Amino acid sequence: MAEIDLSKEINELKDTFSSIRVVVDPAKLETEIAVLKEQAADPNLWDDTAKAQAVTSKLSRAQSQITKLDSIESRLDDLEVLVELANDANDSASQNEAKAELEGLSKDIGELEIQTLLNGEYDARGAVITIRAGAGGDDATDFAEMLMRMYLRYCEKQGYKTSVLDISYAEGAGIKSAVFEVDAPFAYGSLSVESGTHRLVRMSPFNAAGKRQTSFAAVEVVPLIETTDVIDIPENDIRIDVFRSSGPGGQSVNTTDSAVRITHLPSGIVVSCQNEKSQLQNKAAALRVLQSRLLLLKKQEEDAKKKELAGDVKASWGEQMRSYVLAPYQMVKDLRNNYEVNNPDAVFDGEIEGFISAGLRWRANPEK
Repeated sequence: MAEIDLSKEINELKDTFSSIRVVVDPAKLETEIAVLKEQAADPNLWDDTAKAQAVTSKLSRAQSQITKLDSIESRLDDLEVLVELANDANDSASQNEAKAELEGLSKDIGELEIQTLLNGEYDARGAVITIRAGAGGDDATDFAEMLMRMYLRYCEKQGYKTSVLDISYAEGAGIKSAVFEVDAPFAYGSLSVESGTHRLVRMSPFNAAGKRQTSFAAVEVVPLIETTDVIDIPENDIRIDVFRSSGPGGQSVNTTDSAVRITHLPSGIVVSCQNEKSQLQNKAAALRVLQSRLLLLKKQEEDAKKKELAGDVKASWGEQMRSYVLAPYQMVKDLRNNYEVNNPDAVFDGEIEGFISAGLRWRANPEK
């Protein structure tokens, strides 16, 4: 049996891994772990539950990173030995094992590379996602509902906890808007690249003539507020309205004025919540979403000021960031980085990992 030569692929993986190690900086990470261990050993740590959870979460992630780095480094060395032994023994089973390990390492190093890109100020947090139907009538509201299902399916497959806070149903098909939380580590960092205008092109099921229809929906992703955040909202800055919940519901929903709408007067931001059973619960959820949006607004204002001082003010996101084409051909394409797939059904069923990875790489290096 012919020998296998995986030296090129292994060297490429080693180069990528070396770049990752430079970014992660294991020595710095070990120092951080030592500090966090000391904090975790403090007998009074759990007097402040929020702080304790933050410390233990950071410690667990840092230790996991070190373990992954050590494991991959060892596996790369072992793979070279495995290839050499398989060729010396002319053993097809060992050669196939080496090829499978190369594939596994490529996947693991790729995932580790993506994790190193999640280094923004709020990337480690959960996310609040808002979807709004744009131009396109019934097709747009139907598209908005398709996007909501796509993200909820993605979160389900990733094991992320989600909570739908508000849905405004359209008179015809689909939804006018929806707001839901994704409570999982690094959900904001990953899903923030989904922010922007999404476009759907298809043969409209709502048009008797069966003509091709273009419709739009907007996706907004903001970091989930944490108990340690200080976002002061004076009572005079907000107006609170209560109303009866709309759409499908049961028991107390639709029978009492339990839904809450909060308007932040200085910024004009409006949030509503109607999926909880009591007015008090809806008010708390709506305030949480408002704080999340104000937190991001504050950061955007600070970033804009920094760019202004640096003399480099330019938009990094176009109005239309992704197209979903169902007719006359089938394709989903990210217009920022040209990543595309030819299986819209899989994408709408939540298989968007490729788009998220491509988006994160593009955001880190938009010139490529």
